[in-house]
Amino acid sequence: MKYDIILSGVGGQGILSIATIIADAAVAAGLQLKQAEVHGMSQRGGEVESGLRLSDSVIFSDLLSSGSADMILSMEPMEALRYLPFLAKDGYIVTSTAPFRNIPDYPEEAVRSAYEVLPNTVGIDIEALARDNSMPRSANMILLGAAARHIGILTPEQLKESIRRVFGRKGAQVVETNLRAFDIGMDAR
Repeated sequence: MKYDIILSGVGGQGILSIATIIADAAVAAGLQLKQAEVHGMSQRGGEVESGLRLSDSVIFSDLLSSGSADMILSMEPMEALRYLPFLAKDGYIVTSTAPFRNIPDYPEEAVRSAYEVLPNTVGIDIEALARDNSMPRSANMILLGAAARHIGILTPEQLKESIRRVFGRKGAQVVETNLRAFDIGMDAR
């Protein structure tokens, strides 16, 4: 079994933390892993993208081909649309619905309309959920929780164990906050 994910967003949103958690969970599960990252101009609100390829057999390339991604997981709705050519016909898009307005005249209505015609789309206002639950720095874990049930090669519990490992060195409070954010995402619909 293989599972390919494109993670996208804007610099500073936590895309690389999500990639680290998924990769850690995959390695702990004994899966093969290839990862490719594009950091763009992340310090200036530019694009950040990470491609993850997970498999129970050998993976020969870290690059995803057109139509092969099982999921686009995006912290920013317009950034997810950039990678649509890579999405498999039955693939999922799990995205924040809250735009990051880093350009003048952000095309919010056009982006919203684009999602209305796409199948298998999960859109969640992760920023509002993070703010309403007093965890503004954990919106990325809310998004990961929302995606967890659709990542067919890893279980939500494996991802939660990875959150414990990855954030463990930052202390129990950070771990608990991120686990709670993950659960909020799992429950959001």
